[in-house]
Amino acid sequence: MKIAIVNDMPLAVEALRRALSLEPAHEVVWVATNGLEAVQRCAERTPDLILMDLIMPVMDGVEATRQIMAETPCAIVIVTVDRQQNVSRVFEAMGHGALDVVDTPALGVGDAKEAAAPLLRKILNIGWLIGQRGSRVRAEPVHARGTGKRLNLVAIGSSAGGPAALEILLKGLPQNFSAAIVLVQHVDQVFAAGMAEWLSSASGLPVRLAREGEPPQSGVVLLAGTNHHIRLLKNGTLAYTAEPVNEIYRPSIDVFFESVASHWNGDAVGVLLTGMGRDGAQGLKLMREQGYLTIAQDQQSCAVYGMPKAAAAIDAAVEIRPLDRIAPRLLEVFAK
Repeated sequence: MKIAIVNDMPLAVEALRRALSLEPAHEVVWVATNGLEAVQRCAERTPDLILMDLIMPVMDGVEATRQIMAETPCAIVIVTVDRQQNVSRVFEAMGHGALDVVDTPALGVGDAKEAAAPLLRKILNIGWLIGQRGSRVRAEPVHARGTGKRLNLVAIGSSAGGPAALEILLKGLPQNFSAAIVLVQHVDQVFAAGMAEWLSSASGLPVRLAREGEPPQSGVVLLAGTNHHIRLLKNGTLAYTAEPVNEIYRPSIDVFFESVASHWNGDAVGVLLTGMGRDGAQGLKLMREQGYLTIAQDQQSCAVYGMPKAAAAIDAAVEIRPLDRIAPRLLEVFAK
């Protein structure tokens, strides 16, 4: 994979170079020391992936991400040395189209391979999303419905651009919205709790991480919170699972949508928002085949028109709507 590094700290650049050198398939094609330089270099030679710092002179990583995704879009992963202080900036960058976030590998501390492993796993996942890992094999769903209490459910999947899109969608729903909501966003588990807290503050709706063994419930928005997949079980509760192992990106939107199509015992709507790659398209199609309403975000309102485009291409979406028209549609569907 052809990778660019955007970082004004020489030690961080060296740490990233050393980590990438552990995988012979990766090539560093250029390095920029600020966001403006990155925008210019990207226009000259767009890489497969950019490892983007947040805090830089001249132009920070948030604005650089916004401009690159608008002018020469490519996969962007935020690399930070202080995730706790930069939580809001991380989600702002993801709102502009950054795919994910990872800590800068430690330099000269402990085992180099172990330190580089989280970054290299993330890059492996990105390779799958942008089509460099071949097509995935989908597990066959079990077409059976559970027998639990009937409830309304909104199942939402998002990736690059997702935090900002989720904020807009959730802001459009009242606090007494009658349906349960479960979100699957491509974000590393170390940032999931911060994202739930940020979405709660930004949207006004209670958002927290989904807990093992609990059912979806009205009055709270549940966010998938680990690097395992989340799925709905036959008894109507949520569970985290490492299976299927062939799903490289975790948590997988397809896995959750497929489980809803197989086991949900009430009315449901599947919503696929902005994101790179194809995750969620097959699962959304299964939901449609089970008679559920399925909605994909339209191209004009997407930060990255990848996942919704894939859904539209296989006729998985009953409706294709601008982002600001999705919440009103949900209100129509689940009107008391």
